[in-house]
Amino acid sequence: MKKHKLGSSDLEVSILCLGSMTWGTQNTEAEGHAQIEYALDHGINFIDTAEIYPTTPVSKETAGDTERVIGSWIANSSRREDVVIATKIAGNGNRTARPDGGPITADNIRPALEGSLQRLRTDWIDLYQLHWPNRGSYHFRQNWKYDPSGQTTGLDQEFHDILGTLGDLVKEGKLRHFGVSNETAWGCMKWIERADKTNGPRMISIQNEYSLLHRIFDLDLAELCHHENIGLLAYSPLGAGLLTGKYEGGSVPKGSRMDINSELGGRKSAWSTPVVSKYVKVAAKHGLDPAQMALSFCASRPHMGSVIIGATTMEQLATNIASTEIVLSDDVLDDIAAIYREHPIPL
Repeated sequence: MKKHKLGSSDLEVSILCLGSMTWGTQNTEAEGHAQIEYALDHGINFIDTAEIYPTTPVSKETAGDTERVIGSWIANSSRREDVVIATKIAGNGNRTARPDGGPITADNIRPALEGSLQRLRTDWIDLYQLHWPNRGSYHFRQNWKYDPSGQTTGLDQEFHDILGTLGDLVKEGKLRHFGVSNETAWGCMKWIERADKTNGPRMISIQNEYSLLHRIFDLDLAELCHHENIGLLAYSPLGAGLLTGKYEGGSVPKGSRMDINSELGGRKSAWSTPVVSKYVKVAAKHGLDPAQMALSFCASRPHMGSVIIGATTMEQLATNIASTEIVLSDDVLDDIAAIYREHPIPL
């Protein structure tokens, strides 16, 4: 499987990253371990998690359990050096990890990271990510009403203090690199600016949503990533399962994500449903599996650091990993472009 350096770092990661947010609810510990072993056997060396996972559903009772699944695998396998581990600190407003639901601060980063280290049963984290900005985000279906004019201005001190703590943790060997998630171009430039002024750690990645259904990253953020050498970690590349075709015709498989969250976080709608069907038909026209077509497209994008795949069954995982064997023809890409031109933002 293709591997390359992530952003400006020395981390060599696979083009596919194993997502883990179902481990602890939809998947058992043993199933999580089996997914890790299968992924490593097929060339993946990158695992993404977060302190609030699992998210299907999110709850105080299960927060951190996904990290514990990974931690027990690390302890039992003695293969820590074989994997790049990425995790995240939850942003402002989430009460599953911090009871007060407070923002990310210089003071709470250290205990949050040390909690992740304990659950992961490791001495260091390769990539520590800020799950979403304290000031809010246009992700999670907020782009239709996003209005940054209400944000507090003069946030330089917040950026400075957080980056200072991250820099201390790098010096202590507890983390290697940091990245952001659900960020904007302005937010990324502030992190870069503060790093350049203080000689602090420079962000190497941004984990934002990206799929055939959600390509707003192709605009300003793709330009930023190109010029600043930052890798995109694409989450929900299958549109929470919509682009697999398994929900076509109103089907809702038992135990699937839609069975738990009927609207798939706002992704299933009157606007997205017919567009999903068009992409599924393109795959059928060219004899492709729709999930593999969607993943192969994401992996081919010039700004892609790694595409985060998730699965609840080994069959799904095998299908997703096999997408790396596919090269989309010009005819397929032309058909995809035609749908995109007609439906640029169906989510």
